[in-house]
Amino acid sequence: MERIPRQFFTLEFKEEAVSLVVDGGLTVAEVGRRLSVSQQTLRNWIKKHSTTGLNTHGSHNVSELEAEVSRLRKELAEARLEKEILKKAMAYLAKEPRGGTR
Repeated sequence: MERIPRQFFTLEFKEEAVSLVVDGGLTVAEVGRRLSVSQQTLRNWIKKHSTTGLNTHGSHNVSELEAEVSRLRKELAEARLEKEILKKAMAYLAKEPRGGTR
């Protein structure tokens, strides 16, 4: 069994993910799917944010390349979500009977 490499996320990414749940009114599951982050990781960030804040000791300094990868993953997750919504909209509009002028 292969070991999955550990992912590092920027502080800004974590804060935005937490704010989507806390302030945005979205569920942990929904935000996790959108951002491709496990639900447990997201819950840990929320717990840490509510008790001491996310920016505490022990956090990993993220290099520019890691930050770029994290940002691109987020953009990809958002694009996939938009694509899924557009597919559903197209399917719905294709089924809907068109009303004539008669």
